[in-house]
Amino acid sequence: MSILASVIATLAAQGAAAQEQITVGYFQEWPMPFQYAKVEGMYDEAMGMEVQWRAFDTGTAMSAAMASGDVQLVVSQGVPPFVVATSAGQDLQIVDVAVSYADNDNCVVREALEIDKDSAAELAGKKVAVPLGTAAHYSFIKQMNHFGVDIGSMQVVNMAPPEGAAAIAQGSVDMACGWGGSLRRMLEHGNSLLTGAEKEELGILIFDVTSGPTDFIAENADLVSAFLSVTAEANEMWNSGENTDKMLPVIAKDAGMDEDEAGATIATFTFPSVEEQLGQKWLGGGAQEFMKGVADVFVEAGSIDAAKDDYSENVNAAPLEQAGSM
Repeated sequence: MSILASVIATLAAQGAAAQEQITVGYFQEWPMPFQYAKVEGMYDEAMGMEVQWRAFDTGTAMSAAMASGDVQLVVSQGVPPFVVATSAGQDLQIVDVAVSYADNDNCVVREALEIDKDSAAELAGKKVAVPLGTAAHYSFIKQMNHFGVDIGSMQVVNMAPPEGAAAIAQGSVDMACGWGGSLRRMLEHGNSLLTGAEKEELGILIFDVTSGPTDFIAENADLVSAFLSVTAEANEMWNSGENTDKMLPVIAKDAGMDEDEAGATIATFTFPSVEEQLGQKWLGGGAQEFMKGVADVFVEAGSIDAAKDDYSENVNAAPLEQAGSM
């Protein structure tokens, strides 16, 4: 065991007495460096326990699993489903920024319609598959508002991204929104209206977080810090560019993707360092402000009943700060 792993394991052991097992949620077809650490047992070693992993299709399902106590942490939950849950009163906290991916979450218009950003007004009245309460849903609302399309005129169908990809391939919807491998399949049958850079110019920041119930984080702070330390180590390994050949095959297999597809997907991802995450753009204030903006948009769209006045209490940077000092 490395010195770092020994230090982490010692800290984790302090929380292990109360928490003998932890179940962590993640997405299939969403390749990330943490999956290398997952497969290689780095989390188990550092935390002094066997970590259980459970795959999900949407961030809203992750929220439900945390509410029921089935999972204690989730990796890469979208900010919009997190906002939906916390706005409804679920007591959750963000503990790190898992990934930023403006180019890997979008809406795709069926190619037969021949609609692009210059003719987006023609989307009025069309049928669209949207995973409600997710980052893709938020992006859909912002894009339609930008193009002046009345969402009330559209037939919005709640579909997880894999279902939306199948629907647009079959021609049963006019537009579908999603991410990852599902988005890549959607693009085989259509085109997006805006690029990632164009979306960011509109203030559509697309990023995911690691989150968990507030009580669990408070009672197992050292365990959470140990988890985040391993994630940060895996991200650093990937970001260096020196471990791609070793990590990518493992990540792809765990994500349920072939290597080329996983490589193309992960190339559109950014994994901020611990220092960057603790800065103003992210957990130092930017994430809190962004969550309020998302909530207000969802209230205006009728997707949630009300927004909180402030989401600062739903961000807890202390475990990441401890992880960064290890």
